[in-house]
Amino acid sequence: MALTPDTPNDSFLREVDENLRRDQMNDFAKSYGKWLIAGVVLFLLAIAGWLYWQDRQKQDAAGKSEELSAIFTDIGGGRLNTAKPRLQALENADNDIVRASALLTQAAIALEANDRRTALAKYKALSNGDMPETYQQLGLVRATALEFDSIKPEEVIARMQPLAKAGEPWFGAAGELTAMAYLKQGQKQPAARLFAAISADRAVPETLRSRATQIAGTLGVDATAPPAAPNKQE
Repeated sequence: MALTPDTPNDSFLREVDENLRRDQMNDFAKSYGKWLIAGVVLFLLAIAGWLYWQDRQKQDAAGKSEELSAIFTDIGGGRLNTAKPRLQALENADNDIVRASALLTQAAIALEANDRRTALAKYKALSNGDMPETYQQLGLVRATALEFDSIKPEEVIARMQPLAKAGEPWFGAAGELTAMAYLKQGQKQPAARLFAAISADRAVPETLRSRATQIAGTLGVDATAPPAAPNKQE
C-alpha cells in the first residue's frame, strides 16, 4: 500500500518542532547568550542599590555587589578564565540574589561555549536550591528546555503544569514547552489551545507570541481572531 504523502501542515509542524527544540536548547547559546550576559549585567546594576540598602545590616553585602561588578567587567572584557572561579565562589554567598545571579551567569557562559552539561547542572542547582520562587521556576524551565529531547513528554508536561498558566511569570516559555510536548504525544487540540493562549497574552514576549500564533494557525486555531462575544440570556 502506498504511503500517504505528507501534507504541507505536517511538513511545517515537523519543521517547527525541530526549530523549537533547537531554539529551546541553543537559543541562549547561539542567539541570546551574549545578550543574556548583558541582561544579567544590567539586572545586577539595577539591584546593586537594593542589595546595599536591604542588606546593609550584613557586612559583606556591599562587598558582594562590588565583586559581581568586577566579575562582569572581566566578562565584558573577554576574561572568562578569571571570571569563572569567582562566580563559582559566589554560589555559596549568603545572599540569594547573588547566588542565583552567579548560577544564571555560569549557565549562560556554558551555553555560549556549547557546554550543555554544565549549563544544565547550573539550572538544576538553581531550581533545586533554597532560592526565591521565581528563580527556582526559571531554573526549572531552562533545565527542562535543555532536557526536552531526552525526557518523556509527560514528564515535561508534569514539570511545567504549575507554570503553564496565564498570569504565571514564565507562562510563555513553560506553555510553549508544554504545547510541544502535547504535539509529541499527538495531542494537537490541547497544543493548539495552549499556543492560542500564549499568543493572546500580552505579557509574553512578542517573538514568542508571534511564533505561537503561527503554530496555532497550522493546528486549525486562528489566534488572531477576537474572542467570540458571550451569548446573552433571553
